[in-house]
This record gives sequence, structure tokens and C-alpha cells, in this order.
Amino acid sequence: MKITLLISTFNSISQSYYTILKDKGYSVDIVYAINDTQMINEIDEFKPDIILCPYLKKFVPKEIYNIYDTYILHPGIIGDKGAYSIDNALRESKKQWGVVILRANDSFDGGDIYASVDFNLRDTTKASIYRNETKIASIKALEILLNNIKHNNFKPITQPNTPMHLQLTQKHRSINWHEDTSKAIIRKINYSDSFPGVLDEILGVKCYLYGAWIEEKLKANKSKEILAKRDGAICISTIDGSIWISHLKEVNRFKLPATYTLKDKLAGIKEYRLPLIFDKSYKTFYEITVDIKDEVGYLHFNFHNGAFRAEQCIRLKYAFLYLKEQVKVIVLMGGDDFFSNGINLNILEDSKKSGEDGWSNINAINDLVKSIIFAPEVITVASIKKNAGAGGVFLALACDKVISSNTTILNPHYKSLGLSGSEYHTYSLYKRVSNDIANSLLDDCLPISSKKAKDINMIDEVFNIDTYDKDLEQYCLKLLEDEDSYDEFLWNKEDYLEEQEEFINSCKDKELKVMYDEFWNKNSIFHTLRYEFVYKLCPIQTPKRLKYKG
Repeated sequence: MKITLLISTFNSISQSYYTILKDKGYSVDIVYAINDTQMINEIDEFKPDIILCPYLKKFVPKEIYNIYDTYILHPGIIGDKGAYSIDNALRESKKQWGVVILRANDSFDGGDIYASVDFNLRDTTKASIYRNETKIASIKALEILLNNIKHNNFKPITQPNTPMHLQLTQKHRSINWHEDTSKAIIRKINYSDSFPGVLDEILGVKCYLYGAWIEEKLKANKSKEILAKRDGAICISTIDGSIWISHLKEVNRFKLPATYTLKDKLAGIKEYRLPLIFDKSYKTFYEITVDIKDEVGYLHFNFHNGAFRAEQCIRLKYAFLYLKEQVKVIVLMGGDDFFSNGINLNILEDSKKSGEDGWSNINAINDLVKSIIFAPEVITVASIKKNAGAGGVFLALACDKVISSNTTILNPHYKSLGLSGSEYHTYSLYKRVSNDIANSLLDDCLPISSKKAKDINMIDEVFNIDTYDKDLEQYCLKLLEDEDSYDEFLWNKEDYLEEQEEFINSCKDKELKVMYDEFWNKNSIFHTLRYEFVYKLCPIQTPKRLKYKG
């Protein structure tokens, strides 16, 4: 079957659909929804059997849905219609939500429903709901849709004749610092997360607020005072306590750690530090934590959007070095929504010395990766339960064992951003897969599923998302089950590293030699592509790498 994915951007759910359909053997073409004429021409050229729209912000032209069976994923329950669906559900404190796949027609979100999947709604950010529950439900809905359209006797559900839900504006999202409690403020920031954010003014800077955390210890006599800063975040007082805000986005700019946005306006504000590894003994803002169970250390690093700044790499490296003295197995767990996406491009775009800061960032993450590769004292496991991209994939491949969930998407490449990449990937990737496969992964710049990654021996195991945590724990305990086998593994690892040390380091040196100009040369395509990525500029055509090649 020939399937077109008609999308506004190639986001996590779009990538999930793409990899699932490719794994099933379907011919898949991608069309960006830029304008009606372009959409119609690209679709007519491919002549798909069906069209799927996993993430589409434009209305489908009748010239498309009248000719091709077109199905739209809507992140809402049956009867829900309109934009900002999850925002409304969180704002109204719904306990359950869901997704539907409906047939495109002349009514916005009004077509017949061919699949629906509900899920429990956590009290968290909109982006986290989208990247986790919504994505998983969307994958299940795709399977239901594909099964239903195969059967001629299937009868879709008629979408109820309900009105559009409330179209939220900044009026509905705005914070009243003299009346809203900490909980109310966090709720507003959470349901506005990712886009559009909550518009406010902090120290005279008009900006959108993201990443809210409750603080239990710091307080002030009046609200909206800056009490402290930590790891890029700021602590602001409220009428009943205080909260941390991790990121701000100035109007017409891009998201940055709060301290990077406010800069010298924070002069005199105390850095309220935590231990290297926080014990979670009270509620506050933190990024690195550890859970130790049965001589297994689960190292969590919850960096915003999976992007690693240089100083975060350094802190994580020292956390790893500390932990390897305490346990026999270390599991890199990643964060709530991502495992890792490599270096932080927003920081480099903001920098007046992007070459210098880029060089610092790549060397810092390389030092982190080196500490993981050259750790003969412990068995290291990468737990890629959530998506990973670019250097984040190769951070995982630095480990002895690599585990993933069946819903994880991997983007093991750099070139779509004009980088050749480092993180020892010319060692770790080529160690696991053939040269031809490795070259294809790096050059094609396409996502792959965890199933595909295991098929090509890039990763070791894939666990079902529904039982992932339990399966991961059992896997790690099995590594310790036989003491002789454990010791033998470490002896062999130590011997191997001694033999290969010079080669492994030479791989990194060669990578950096190529990357030097990519960071320091002002004419490097990386600077242009980074700008377009950070500012989320709309493409003028569907990227060629996403087109069906036969």
C-alpha cells in the first residue's frame, strides 16, 4: 500500500507513524503542508492509496480529500473539536483524555471516526502528555485504523454535532501574581507548555514562561520577587510560597534557560545550589538524581528537551564518576520526555561566541561519553525509554548494553543540521553495525524505530512500553545474577579497552578535526541550519530526504 503522510512538521508522532509504516513494508511519502497547490501537486505525483495526517495545522483542501481517503489524527476524545485540545483538557482538570482518527471532510474535526483510544491524564505539562500518553495512544489508534479500513463491513462512528471547545488566548493563560497560588501558576504554565507559553514580564523583560517546579523552602513577604537561581532556572515568590521557572522565551526570540534570558538583571541573586546528586528529600527544581536498588544505580538526567549544555555534561560526568564507586551496574535513564538530543543548539544561537561555545559543548559531551566508555569497574546500561537524537543516540551507544522501549524513535544522524558529529560515534556505531548500515544511517538522516535498531544490532533489547520499568529492572538484576559471569564480563571489558584505547581516542580526534570548521567557520552551513531550527522557520518545500525514493 502507498501512504502519504501530510504533515505540518516531522514531529515525534509523525516520526512514529513513518517508522511503523516503513517497518510494515508500506511505501511512504511525506508531504509538508505549505500551501494548497504544493500539497495537491505532491500528492497527485505519488498517488497514494490513503493519506494520514498525524500532525497537521492546515485545513485539507477538498481537491485532496474528495479524491484520496484522508485520515486526520486529533489529540482529543470523541466529540472534542478545535485547536489546543490538550491545553483545554489540562485546564479543566480532566481525568481522562484520548485521541481519535477521523476522515477528512468539509467540517473542521467533524469527520467520521475510524479509531479512538483513551488514556489517563497526568497532572503534568502539555508537552509531556503529548510526547508520552498521546504518542502511545496515537500508535494504538494507527493499528486500529489500518485494521478497520481493511474490512468492508466496518462502520465508522459519526462525530457528534458538538461545538468547538474554548479557543484559549493569553487572557485565559495569564498569571495574576497577587491572587494565583503556586499550584495555580504551575497549572497555567503546564497547560501552555511548549506552545504558546504563558506571556508575562520578568524584571522588565516581556517573555513566555516554561518549566515550572514547586519550591518548598524559599519564601518572601511579597509575590513575584526573584529569590534565587540554580542551573539556569530562577526561583520566584508567590502569595503562598515560591516556584522555579526553568526557561523563558522573549517575544520574537527562542527558548533559553531563564538566567540566560535575564542575564545581568540577576546581579546579586544568590545561586542556591544542590548536591551533585539530589536526594529528592523536598520539592524543588533539580536535574540529576539517582535511585539505587540492589547494587544497580539508575542515573536520571532530566535536561529540558533533552538538550545538553556544556555545564550539564560536566555535572553528569561527575555524577557518573561518583556513582560508579557505589554500585556494580549503572543505568543511564535520561529524562521525563527524552533520553538525550545531544548538544544545546539554542545556547549556541544565543551566544556571541557560538564557535567557542559550540566547541566547549561538544568537548564537554565527549568527556562525558569518554567517562562512560572507559569505565571497566561497572557494567553500563543505556535505557532509551524515550526518544533520542543526534549525539544523544551515541551517548547511549557508549554503554555496554543498550535497551529501548517499543515506542522509542531514534535519529542517529547529524547532517540535517550541517554537522558531522562526534560523541565517539565513529567508534560506537561502527562497532555495532556494518559500515554500509552505519553510513546509511548517518547520510540518510531518517528516523528509525527501536525494532529496526534491534534488527540491525544497533541496540540489544526492546521492551514493551507497558511493562518497561519492570523488564528493565529484571534485565539489570540478571547482569548481577552470576558473580563469575559478572566478573568475567568486566575482565574482558578491561582487556578490550586497554587494547583499543588508542583507536577509540583516535576516532574522537578525527571527529573533532572535521567538526572544528563546522563550529568556527562563519560560513559553515551549520550556522544557517541552526538558526532555522532554533527559530522554527517554516520550510519552503518538503525536505528531499523525506520523499519516497522507490
